[in-house]
Amino acid sequence: MKQPYTAPTREQSWVYFNGKVCQYQDVHLGLMTHALHYGTGVFEGIRAYWSAETSQLYAFRMAEHFKRMSDNAKILRMKLPVPIEQLCEITVELLRKNAWQEDVYVRPIVFKGDEVIGVRLHDLKDSFGIYTAAMGNYVELGGLRCMVSSWRRIDDNAAPARAKITGIYVNGALAKSEALENGYDEAIFLNQDGHVCEGSAENIFIVRDGAFITPPETENILEGITRETLIELVEKEMGKKVVQRRIDRSELYIAEEVFFCGTGAQVAPVVEIDRRMIGDGKTGPMTAQLQKLYLDICKGAAPKYSAWLTPIY
Repeated sequence: MKQPYTAPTREQSWVYFNGKVCQYQDVHLGLMTHALHYGTGVFEGIRAYWSAETSQLYAFRMAEHFKRMSDNAKILRMKLPVPIEQLCEITVELLRKNAWQEDVYVRPIVFKGDEVIGVRLHDLKDSFGIYTAAMGNYVELGGLRCMVSSWRRIDDNAAPARAKITGIYVNGALAKSEALENGYDEAIFLNQDGHVCEGSAENIFIVRDGAFITPPETENILEGITRETLIELVEKEMGKKVVQRRIDRSELYIAEEVFFCGTGAQVAPVVEIDRRMIGDGKTGPMTAQLQKLYLDICKGAAPKYSAWLTPIY
């Protein structure tokens, strides 16, 4: 008789830390750990999707995420401990060992692990870990109400906005709390020049006159893997061109459709910005089409894109 599914507790879940597979409860970090004080870490977010129809768990574009992490780590003068192929194997092992049967978030992190006081990047040892946790929708997928934040997106010449550096995420936290506490669901950043940048932790697209438009990577946005994925899908599957250019704030208000994207956000429609209705105030038809296509791919229902998936079981 098949045993009912029980998710692992956080404390007893299996993780990888500094070369060993162990339980979460057995990982300990010192109070003086450099990354805790100075934000000197780089992380990734990888989703694995459970398909009840096939009893399979699919990790989405895992190697691409580790490649980005390797690139980002160089910015902070760090290096991943083993090759990308091996990191993928370790991740598969963790997901199997935890026996997940629901949508999961995988969080690898590399950080300065020395217990020392002093702001610097050199002559410090790197620590590396991976943990997994159940994760549903990070944001509402039926329609978000947003505000343009009073906070500006950090500039690449101040700290590398294109990278998932732990310390930089205080920028997004300030904007997200401002939005939530003002009654909105999410924030939209402008950059230092006043152009639309991204959400607190999501890339952004608008649709005008039937064309998809998104800020280029030079506008202090995260180099998003979901963003890259959607650009390919829009052009190949929907027959539309994606224009990468600067977007003015006022363009948000007159766009036909607006949506966020990201590993956490997936494809999340925006239906209101600064109390102005976007389109008819509902998920736009092209956003809905793209959202369905993306989620079908992630759950293994689009064989054409099976190369993007790693089956776990």
